[in-house]
Amino acid sequence: MLATRAHSDTRPVLMMTADQGKFGRIGEVRRAWVPPGIRPSVAKQIVREYIYAFVAVAPALGEMTALVLPYANTEMMNLFLEQVAIEFADYFIIIQVDGATYHHSAGLVVPENIRLIEQPARSPELNPTEHIWEEVREKHFYNKVFDSLDAVTDVLCQGLQELMLAPAKLSSMTYFPHLRIVL
Repeated sequence: MLATRAHSDTRPVLMMTADQGKFGRIGEVRRAWVPPGIRPSVAKQIVREYIYAFVAVAPALGEMTALVLPYANTEMMNLFLEQVAIEFADYFIIIQVDGATYHHSAGLVVPENIRLIEQPARSPELNPTEHIWEEVREKHFYNKVFDSLDAVTDVLCQGLQELMLAPAKLSSMTYFPHLRIVL
């Protein structure tokens, strides 16, 4: 189902995708290159503390916005949508989201310049924002141990900031064919 805009809204339409990623202190060990004859040593920890990154990407513009928040729920989604509406106020925004309960809960407040469309169930491959998580985890989180949740937050913000400063890379990673529509 495609969201429609009011006839009186003359702002250009902007297609975006959004998702939430969970980041924490549980270390994930991955393969690493080392010179021949050396056995790599990588620490691993299991500390169940998490934060959540909310990201919305505008692939056509090579831009994204992000908030790092303590929870993934309706209240946090409302804060995030408000932020997206402010940052992209010059556009009428259609955002592709997954089926998380807080994307369609009764308490969700969708700003007047945003419409949400839900992607089909069990199809994360349709959401380009998943590539953001892959990139950030690969470049900043694998084979690392964090002393605190603040350290996780710092590294996460650094990874997201690097992508925000690379519009061509961001667009290349996320501009899926189904987002290349002319309205």
